[in-house]
Amino acid sequence: MVLVRTTPPRPVDVTAVFPELAPLARPAIRLHPRPGSPSVEESSVGGPLLWPVDEPWPHCEASHLHYDSGFRQSPADVRLMRRRAARWHGDHNGPWMTPEEQAVKEQNAAALAERLGTGAPPADCPVPMLPVAQLYLRDIPLLRPPGKADLLQVLWCPYDHEPYCKPSTALFWRSAAEVVDILAAPPEPYEVNDDGYLPEPCLLAPEAIIEYPNSLDLSPQMRLMVEDWSRWQAAGVGVDSSYADSPRDFYDPVLADAPGWKVGGWPPWGRTDPHPLFCTVCDARMVPLLTIASFEWDGGEGLSWAPGEDQAAAHAGGRCCGQSRSQPTQVEVGSTDNMQIYVCPTSPEHPHTDLIQ
Repeated sequence: MVLVRTTPPRPVDVTAVFPELAPLARPAIRLHPRPGSPSVEESSVGGPLLWPVDEPWPHCEASHLHYDSGFRQSPADVRLMRRRAARWHGDHNGPWMTPEEQAVKEQNAAALAERLGTGAPPADCPVPMLPVAQLYLRDIPLLRPPGKADLLQVLWCPYDHEPYCKPSTALFWRSAAEVVDILAAPPEPYEVNDDGYLPEPCLLAPEAIIEYPNSLDLSPQMRLMVEDWSRWQAAGVGVDSSYADSPRDFYDPVLADAPGWKVGGWPPWGRTDPHPLFCTVCDARMVPLLTIASFEWDGGEGLSWAPGEDQAAAHAGGRCCGQSRSQPTQVEVGSTDNMQIYVCPTSPEHPHTDLIQ
C-alpha cells in the first residue's frame, strides 16, 4: 500500500494578495515520515541504508561534547524504552516493565558489556554514525545528484558538536544499481547523547508543494508590504481582523514555508535572522537541501499544515502509541528546532554545511 499525505490548500492565495511574491515561489517536497518498517530499497528516515559491504561504515573522529545530559543510553535501550512507552500508553494498568522487556534490557546490558570489555570506550574513539535519511531520486526528483548517482544517504554522529551543540552530519551520494552486496549489520555507537538523535524508522509519503519565503527572508520593502493590513483588506481574502496589528503573524505560520521534514523550499528561520552561507570551495551561495525537523506541524495556526489525512488526529492532540502525533520520527534537534542541510548549487560534491533553526 502506498502511503499518501496531502497538505491542505492554503486558506489564502498569497499571490492574489501580493503578486510581487510570485517570482519568489520555490518548489519543495514534504517527506511526511510515518513510523514503519522500510527496507534498503525504499526512501526512509531512520531506516536501513543501501550500503556496500566493501565500503567502510562512516565513523565520526571529531571531538565530542561529553556533558552529562541525563539521556545517554545505548541505541538498543532507547528502542526498548520507546516500545515500553507505546505498550504502557495502550494499557496504563499494565506493568511498567514486563518480564520480556526486562529480559531484553538484561540482554542489552550483556551485549554492551561484551563490546566494552573491561571498561568504557575512550572519549576520543571513533563513533559509528547513525542513519538519518535515505532518499531515492525516483521518489524525490528535486534532488540534484552528481553524475549517475540516484541516491542520497544522510548520517550523523549521536554526540553534540561545537558550535551550537548539534550532531555532526555526513552526506553520501551513490548509484543504487552499483550496490551489489549490502552491509547487513552496520556498527552502532555505544550510546546516544540524547534519545532525540536516534530516528525512529519511518516510511515516506513525498508530496510536491510550492513555498514562499518567511518574512525574514523578504527585502525590507516587501516586508513592509506584507505588514500592510490595507493590502489584505483590499484583496478581500477574509483574514481575521485580529491580525490587523501584525499580519506577519498570519503570513509566516500559514502561508510561507512549510514545517516538517522536507527537501528544497525555503528555510524556516526564527532561531536567528537569515544569513547567507557560501561554499568553501567555489564561494557560490549555498541552497537548502534537507530540513530535519523536530515536529511535522505546530499548534495554533501551524495545525493548518497537518495533512488532510491527519487533520482529525492533529486537532485531537495528545499522543499516539506513546509519542506525539506530530513527531513520528522522534527526532529532536536543538530546542525542538530544525536542522537545515545546505549544499553548493554548483556541485553537490563540494562540502555541505548545516544549521540549527
